[in-house]
This record gives sequence, structure tokens and C-alpha cells, in this order.
Amino acid sequence: MNALKHFFEQLRNLDARDVGRWPFLFRALAVALVFVIVTGLLVWQFVYRGNVPDLRAAEAEQRSLWATFDQKQRKAANLEAYRQQLDEIERSFGAMLRQLPGRTEVPSLLVDISQSGLAAGLQEKLFQPGQETRRDFYAELPIKIRLTGGYHEFGEFVSGVAALPRIVTLHDIQISQATGRGSTRGTAAPTDALTLDLTAKTYRYLEESELAEQEAQAKAARQKKK
Repeated sequence: MNALKHFFEQLRNLDARDVGRWPFLFRALAVALVFVIVTGLLVWQFVYRGNVPDLRAAEAEQRSLWATFDQKQRKAANLEAYRQQLDEIERSFGAMLRQLPGRTEVPSLLVDISQSGLAAGLQEKLFQPGQETRRDFYAELPIKIRLTGGYHEFGEFVSGVAALPRIVTLHDIQISQATGRGSTRGTAAPTDALTLDLTAKTYRYLEESELAEQEAQAKAARQKKK
């Protein structure tokens, strides 16, 4: 207890302007304190401060990796559900593909569309297939159609087209009051007759030779851009 009291008395009596007269113990403590402070400053300046950007980059990368891991873990947990969905999509796609006619089946499909209007009791004023447009794996054929008749017959025509075993979609539908001659045979249209103008679109799958030709054209176009 006395030694500790003596130590504090010496500490109070130290003259900061005359460090050389300090007892050896206090001089050693002062040198050690200065050494610790200088070492800490050097470490902060040249080690910690210089590595702060790398540390922050590493922390950001760690967060990104954790996010990626979490995302992949969730996908792995739902992998079986994804596989089932893919199988269902492939089955649906296959069913739709089977509804697309081949090139040789298109003429008979056009006849079926035309017959749907005649079977509904409509008079056919126009049936004009347009220019075929190729898509990724199928071709689209628009057909301009003009029919005259009544609302009831129009409904039967639409139902008949929908019942066809091939995919046919109807676009740009317009109904107006019929005028002029009612049919190509020269019979006059009834006064209450209506005219139905629309574009029917049917689709066919592209054959292997057409797909290869399409791919070659796309490749040539890419090379031309380069």
C-alpha cells in the first residue's frame, strides 16, 4: 500500500520539462507509451487505412456470394417443381405444334375455312390468301375474307372456324351494312343483310429444309453486319 502511495506521489512530482530527471521506471513507461502510440499510428496509416478499400470490396463480394448462394439454394429446393412445369410446357407445346398443318395440308385447310362460311349460310364475297410470313419455327398465312349475311350466320361461321382441328385466329373484324350485289353469282343482297370483313390467320410449322434455310439467311445477315 505504501509502495503504491509512493508511486503516485512520484508521478505527481514529475516535471514534463525535465524528462531526464525522471526515475528510470517512469522514463521506461514513457518510452513504452510513445512506442505503442507511434506503432498504432503506423499500423493505422500503412496497414488498416491502405486495406480499407480491399476490405470493403471483400465484404461486398461476400454479400454478393451469399445472395447468389441463397438464390441457387431456393432454385435447388424448387427444382422438382420446375421440372414438372417444364414437362407440362413441353406437353402443351407439343399439342399446339400438332395443330399446325404442314405445307401440303394448307390448301385443304383453306377449303375448310371457306366451307365454314358457306355452311353457315353466308355469301362469300372475298377469299384472298396473302403473303406468308415466317417466324421462328412456323409460318403465318393471312387470308382476307368478306362475307354477307346476318348476325346469327356470323356466329355459326365463327363457331365453325373454332371447331376446325387446326389453329385459325380471326383479326380486324368489321361488320357493316351490306350494299350492292350479294354474291359472285349476281343475286341481290337482302335489305337487312350485313357484311363481315375480317382477316383469318392460319399457321403451319416450318419443315427442316426451311429452318435450315432460315438459319443460313440469319447467319449471312450477321456476317454482313460485321
